[in-house]
Amino acid sequence: MHDVAAPTPHHDGSASYVPEGVPALGDTVPVRVRVPRAAGVRDVWLRTVRDGEPRLAPARLDRSDEHEDWYVAEVLVHNPETGYRFFLDEGERGYRWLNGRGVWDRDVPDAADFRLTVHEGAPAWMRDGVVYQVFPDRFARSAAADGRPLPEWAVPAAWGDEPHGAGPDVGTQFYGGDLAGVEERLDHLVALGVTTLYTTPVFPGRSNHRYDASTFDHVDPLLGGDAAYASLIRAAHARGLRVMGDLTTNHTGAGHEWFGRALADPGAPERDFYYWTDGEPGYVGWLEHASLPKLSYGSAELGARMIDGPGSVVGRYLGEPFGLDGWRIDVANMTGRFGAEDRTLEVARRLRATMRAAKPDAALVAEHFHDASGDLAGDGWHANMNYSAFTRPAWTWLSPADSPVPYLGLPVRTPRRGGRDVVATMREFDAVLPWRVTASQWNMLGSHDTPRLRSIVGSREMVEVAATLLLTYPGTPVIFAGDEVGLRGLNGEHGRATMPWDDASTGSGRWDAATFDLYRDLIAVRRGADALRHGGLRWVHVDDDALVYLRETPEERVLVALARAPWDGVTLHPALVGSGDVERLHGTLDLARHDGGARLAGDGPAVGVWRLG
Repeated sequence: MHDVAAPTPHHDGSASYVPEGVPALGDTVPVRVRVPRAAGVRDVWLRTVRDGEPRLAPARLDRSDEHEDWYVAEVLVHNPETGYRFFLDEGERGYRWLNGRGVWDRDVPDAADFRLTVHEGAPAWMRDGVVYQVFPDRFARSAAADGRPLPEWAVPAAWGDEPHGAGPDVGTQFYGGDLAGVEERLDHLVALGVTTLYTTPVFPGRSNHRYDASTFDHVDPLLGGDAAYASLIRAAHARGLRVMGDLTTNHTGAGHEWFGRALADPGAPERDFYYWTDGEPGYVGWLEHASLPKLSYGSAELGARMIDGPGSVVGRYLGEPFGLDGWRIDVANMTGRFGAEDRTLEVARRLRATMRAAKPDAALVAEHFHDASGDLAGDGWHANMNYSAFTRPAWTWLSPADSPVPYLGLPVRTPRRGGRDVVATMREFDAVLPWRVTASQWNMLGSHDTPRLRSIVGSREMVEVAATLLLTYPGTPVIFAGDEVGLRGLNGEHGRATMPWDDASTGSGRWDAATFDLYRDLIAVRRGADALRHGGLRWVHVDDDALVYLRETPEERVLVALARAPWDGVTLHPALVGSGDVERLHGTLDLARHDGGARLAGDGPAVGVWRLG
């Protein structure tokens, strides 16, 4: 007897359930919920919270078919963020609640209620596209880099040398990649199919990562300076690519010109830019690092220089001659926070106002490694680097039991967890955000701060499972340069390997041509399926070794199945897969029509992506 995956009551914030567009205060928004006939639901009610007080209103039956009833209810957008959930009356069996985490036969808190927000979401190009992250020192080196004198801090390395994963020179090992080198390789991005180039910082510093800026007034001459940055952005735009910068709003480097003036003259305006203490070293550093003095947004002058208006750092690089398309903000979760002071959301809103005025469709993405729900109501950061709701749970499902890879800031190796725990974690974090934010989150399988994907999962077959998850899940996929050719690394520093361009023509050495083809093909699948870019998310079947879900718009339905190992397979109810034609978009898993529904085979590791008629 095979397991049968049957539908459950479902709602999400996608267009099948909530009209597209941004409501205004006072608007009434119809929201829909689908309820299987077999669930035994007698009536459906909508629960909202208005001015802190819960209210219940009946939903009305909107339409039915042989398997499901659809109900609709009206939500009055009385508050800037309006939460709601569904009360399912099951008669003598009692009642259940449907919220963002699923269906519950007990009372639940409001934190995971669905929510409508009056705040504009991220620009459409975010979730329509795929982001490609470049660490400039390691991506490509132009001929112009050969004549540049090295600073005292740099420890030169040959392009093919393995990066050090630990030791005193992890931040100073210098390979000499530059912006002209990135420009020369833009055709690689086009061939891969990505749409947005995101580079880590380009401002001068005393390290290879440049998160310790010494000025924001110009681009590092080691990278080619302002002219090279402007040229790169122009060339990217000419190819249809957008470009996002990286900015440290939380701190500068100890070598920053502002900090030098603050140290030299207690009466200088820059003195108010930083937090000062009585003990050593006399000021507050990010995570107690003296090399990274923390900025204080109690200073109006700092705001004017950094985040407010077209002349600020944030505004200036959005305009000519550069024309950035947005910013990723480093350590966004700590920006403006110190002790009793919390200006984080204020800073985010001011940043966004500056960007909206300079370029209305500019994107603002925060770095935040843990629970970001308190910072993502939608009026500040557009989205977050989605470590909590995507990267961390994905790693625990994809990693082998004997993983050698450290687990993102914890003193353990990456654990291996079953699919039920993994999906529960993803839903837990996704449910506390507006859908508009979830649909634009930066989903990553790795970054310049983490081990490499190939080292995490161990094989090309598991890379396919991982990449299929990345490119079919709601949000904006982000690929760290080199993952698409199979680069390896056991921690963030060790993973900052150079791109092996000399191996590209042969597909040998460090360049895995088959992995490149895999990423290119999956990106094309995503680009060709509106449901994978704009659709909702409905979990169909979850067990320890397999995840199956639907991405749906009113016009298209795509089924995704991922298996990390052999499993029992599952029969899919007709209400989930319909009775029309099935078009395979990617993968080798077998899906065959069975008893009006479909039978999904239990192979693994394997994936399947199908468009359902």
